[in-house]
Amino acid sequence: MNTKKRALGRGLGALLQTSETDISAEYEGKLHSLVNTIPFISIDLIIANPYQPRNGFDENSLSELAESIKEHGIIQPVTVNKLDDEKFQLISGERRLRASIMAGLKAVPAYIKNVEKDSLLQIALVENIQREELNPMELALGFQRLSEEFNLTHDELSKKLSKNRTTITNYIRLLKLPAEIQVAIKANKISMGHARALINVDDEKTQLAIFNDIINKYLSVRKTEEIVRNISAKTKSSAKTIKFSIVDEYIKMKENLSKRLNTKIEIKMNKKGKGNIIIPFNTKQDFENIIKTLGK
Repeated sequence: MNTKKRALGRGLGALLQTSETDISAEYEGKLHSLVNTIPFISIDLIIANPYQPRNGFDENSLSELAESIKEHGIIQPVTVNKLDDEKFQLISGERRLRASIMAGLKAVPAYIKNVEKDSLLQIALVENIQREELNPMELALGFQRLSEEFNLTHDELSKKLSKNRTTITNYIRLLKLPAEIQVAIKANKISMGHARALINVDDEKTQLAIFNDIINKYLSVRKTEEIVRNISAKTKSSAKTIKFSIVDEYIKMKENLSKRLNTKIEIKMNKKGKGNIIIPFNTKQDFENIIKTLGK
């Protein structure tokens, strides 16, 4: 866990702590009072981050943070992006900003950056991942948004966010689950382990049936995985039975057709069901007899 956080930290530093992106020094003494050379920005000048991956904030937790801010102030500055119209767009620290407003603050300390649009969501994601503040569904939506809006493959996301590619893929797959299950994941009613098991079930009705058992019978992740494996085994067994039935049916048809045409025919078929019927003949008379029989 510590190794991953260090990796994420290096990625975040590469994005923000360069002479091109960090322009905080330009605003020293211009916006508000200074504390340790970090400028304070009027809250009225800060607009929301449209790429904020987090969409849920616990009111009780915010109230507690607001009380702490009243007593001790903001220990960790927010991070903002400079806009052209003398406004600042929040990159990270929305929870701190909301709590500051609740605490009655008029200005907040801020790191001021100058970054491109395609970095805003990435930075917000990395910061929230480091703080472990995103639930699985928020992570899933964040990863998908990065992938779609900036045309990034899962491999590219993996490198940018210092996250395992399989992990990113599994999170995005959560978005294919029924809405009821997604809500339960977001509310922490079922774990990520339960969700990963349910992803491997193809049928939505079966997914919901297992989900209801998880909730009502307090199924463990291991038990859920066992149920999914058993369902998968039964499905494969049924598929094999159907396949064998089809093969048997073709053999009977082949034998009947051979008798009618009075020749040994051959059927060649691929796995997709496409193929050829080969009808051999020795003489012109044989050919004409086959044509007459087929015409009947």
